[in-house]
Amino acid sequence: MPDEEAPEDKTPAAPRKRWGWRKLVRRLAILAVAGVLGVVLLVAGSVIWVRSGADGHLYTEQTVPEAPVALVLGAQVYEGGTPSPFLEARLALARRLLETGKVKVLLVSGDNMHHDYDEPTAMRAWLMDHGVPERRIVRDYAGFDTYDSCSRAKRVFGVSKVTVVTQSYHIARAVMLCRRVGLDATGVGDDSVSRFKGPWRSNARREYPASVKVVYDVVSGRDPVYLGQHETGVEDALRDG
Repeated sequence: MPDEEAPEDKTPAAPRKRWGWRKLVRRLAILAVAGVLGVVLLVAGSVIWVRSGADGHLYTEQTVPEAPVALVLGAQVYEGGTPSPFLEARLALARRLLETGKVKVLLVSGDNMHHDYDEPTAMRAWLMDHGVPERRIVRDYAGFDTYDSCSRAKRVFGVSKVTVVTQSYHIARAVMLCRRVGLDATGVGDDSVSRFKGPWRSNARREYPASVKVVYDVVSGRDPVYLGQHETGVEDALRDG
């Protein structure tokens, strides 16, 4: 008898392809979950590190120790030079610290990167309009972010001890950064504008990614965007005050 031909294998290959796609999808899902967990751990670790770095150095307006200088951090200024409610609250708190003898000089640090936007000058104008003598106010035009404000206070203005003034959701990060660049820093946070619930919550949420940036700033030890020459404004104000 002639040899019989072996029957053709008619098993479809589609199931193998489906199993291949399932494995790929599963692997991608695992990678996605791992990525999300990595981001969560990075943010959580950064926030814990920031808060631990400020622990023991945050005070109320009444209990904050005396310091020669208050570092008042800038915030939004409206067209025409009017401080936003958040910035106005910082300035009002700094003025009270000056009036009660908690500080002697106000170093107002903010953004003046563009000729038509000048936070420090708006801050000085508000303070002078509210009774603060001009000789007690020193402007830092290159406080483009919190790290730059702290670093320039130390390296440009020669400050060694400060009370940092900002909102309470921001104060831990600000004090931690100032201490990391070598300042003996304490801080007082303002809560008065928490009545603006939307902006307050939005700004508070921004502290989470901002804490991750702190890790880069501190670990890299970067220079401020603009370092510049030594300025004697704070020294002069303390001597003349």
